[in-house]
Amino acid sequence: MRNTSEYDIVVIGAGPIGLSCGIEAQKAGLSYVILDKGALVNSLYNYPVTMTFFSTSERLEIGGVPFISDNPKPRRNEALEYYRRVTGKFTLNVRLFEEVMSVQQEADRFLVETAKGTYRARKVIVSTGFYDLPALMNIPGEDLPHVTHYYKDPHYYALQKVVVVGASNSSVDAALETYRKGADVTMVVRGPQIGRRVKYWVKPDIENRIQEGSIKAYFNSTLTAIRPGEVEINTPDGPVTLANDFVMALTGYKPNFDLLRRFGVELSPDDKLYPQHNPETMETNQPGLYLAGVVCGGMDTHLWFIENSRDHAAKIISHILAQRPAL
Repeated sequence: MRNTSEYDIVVIGAGPIGLSCGIEAQKAGLSYVILDKGALVNSLYNYPVTMTFFSTSERLEIGGVPFISDNPKPRRNEALEYYRRVTGKFTLNVRLFEEVMSVQQEADRFLVETAKGTYRARKVIVSTGFYDLPALMNIPGEDLPHVTHYYKDPHYYALQKVVVVGASNSSVDAALETYRKGADVTMVVRGPQIGRRVKYWVKPDIENRIQEGSIKAYFNSTLTAIRPGEVEINTPDGPVTLANDFVMALTGYKPNFDLLRRFGVELSPDDKLYPQHNPETMETNQPGLYLAGVVCGGMDTHLWFIENSRDHAAKIISHILAQRPAL
């Protein structure tokens, strides 16, 4: 028999902003539970092991807990430790590896169904981020086992022929780090140059490696096919076939729009697919259903970060408290 629990708030997503929502709810005396289909701060866990944040440590803080780092820019492992300690400090009510299947309105409650149980809540906060779903290239061979949309550790690619698709921070980090572990690296970049948002202390490095020929790069080009042992690239000078062992298609990620639609959240009709919400309260077109964090930006995934969406939690809880008589 499935258990049914009732809370003032169900938070979907145990990333930094989801945890911040739980902290604010706890401070306000509201009952809550935070659900996540993966590990604690699952997106950060899946970042490359050597990843360095663009933000400084104080801009990643939540709940008023200091984030102390020995580095000017903190690393992934430091962030995992920090958010784990924050979770323990507040004894947050977090349920991990419990995927939300549906959210339905039931009178003045939401009925949240997961793979493990049922929750009734007066309010729901969706803070699911965007890192779980890669933006696919939709080309032949993309589903082959030597193709990945995530980069974890450079050692795995030592002495291999690697194609990195993209020119963002993740692509540049993967290209540089695998090159320095002995990989033969080729970048395939749709635009005419390395992305303008690449970390300022990394951009000269990748540009110099390309200029000297240590890392090959095809600009204004696209990957058109992947086969065992080789890839095809469409370049301004015509098609090119390269020998290849691994492809890292780091072409970006997107929110779970199907999940938002199932929740009844309306999306903008353009290709940005912005979820409808009030920026002052973060409430969506579904009364009592809120958005927090990077999920608010739709396909514009560079719009929100940890540092500029930390206040979403306070906005939401303030709005909920203003409606307290209805609770």
